[in-house]
Amino acid sequence: MDQRNNKTVRKLVLIGIGMFGFAFALVPLYDLLCDVTGLNGKTADSAYTYDAAMLVPDKTRLIKVNFITNTNAGMPWEFSAEKGGVRVHPGELKEVNFHVKNTTDRVMVAQAVPSLSPSTAAEFFHKTECFCFTQQLLNPGEELDMPMRFIIGPELPKNIYTISLSYALFDVTDLAARNIPLPYGKVKT
Repeated sequence: MDQRNNKTVRKLVLIGIGMFGFAFALVPLYDLLCDVTGLNGKTADSAYTYDAAMLVPDKTRLIKVNFITNTNAGMPWEFSAEKGGVRVHPGELKEVNFHVKNTTDRVMVAQAVPSLSPSTAAEFFHKTECFCFTQQLLNPGEELDMPMRFIIGPELPKNIYTISLSYALFDVTDLAARNIPLPYGKVKT
């Protein structure tokens, strides 16, 4: 009987270790899956570099870009785009401001995570500056206007007329305090 119990305990320990390993690897595996398949419409993690002299807007096309903002559960900040959307010619540099306000009585750090739809447009949507590249630290009651500059590549497929860029704002105060690296940037103070 003891031998069977020992064998069962060993199996349970191995299963527990396997589950922990799988949970630890889940985020990098998900990111890899999104990169390979284009799922989730993830935009680039770093600023797009461009030569302003080489930008030639395609005036024959006009793309509607919608902005959607939301806060994750437990994130009490106010978060909104200055406009619900803009129209832009492919190859044209455009800037839109987003507004946040820390409505709490404590210092907090936030991180915005972008998602783009349709996912096939993600590789043509280039951010030259974005608040999502850094974490935002705000004091109690503090407000901030954050710019996001982007260019839609002229090679965007002709059948795409509308793009939706969504940002989810997360409370990362505890992670930032413990210096735990996050996949989207450094604290901006």
